[in-house]
Amino acid sequence: MLDAFSRVVDQADKKGAYLSNDEINALSAMVADSNKRLDIVNRLNANASSITANAYRALVAEQPQIFGPGGACFHHRNQAACIRDLGFVLRYVTYSVLAGDASVLDDRCLNGLRETYQALGTPGATVASGIQKMKDAAVAIANNPNGITKGDCSTLISELASYFDRAAGAVA
Repeated sequence: MLDAFSRVVDQADKKGAYLSNDEINALSAMVADSNKRLDIVNRLNANASSITANAYRALVAEQPQIFGPGGACFHHRNQAACIRDLGFVLRYVTYSVLAGDASVLDDRCLNGLRETYQALGTPGATVASGIQKMKDAAVAIANNPNGITKGDCSTLISELASYFDRAAGAVA
């Protein structure tokens, strides 16, 4: 995983070029947003248990046939694995927000996840629905203006949402 700075330097070095004004401006904007990124990550970390537990509860209420007798996620260990996996996705989304880059999410969380769920008989659409539920909760928490660095966070909120969308798309 490369952070935004390393990625820009690596790309410029491969071209044998100096950093362009656009690249420098983009990095400057990221630095200016760094406190907002930290605020979002701190909020999500502080609420991680409730985000995942509430997403799981909503899934059970929405799709009881999956979690009931004979369903793909009926056994307690399968249910625990579902909550664990939702937590993994949320954790890697926070890493991506902090880095401003989805590569850690892709490489360490999503790579091969769809195939794993298929092999286990876990419906990918159900997992994707759980991820979307976490997205809704995370965006609401991150968007709350109380106690957060002032300024327009719409770009960061959109970025946050895109990481959840990427994860949901990877398993569906």
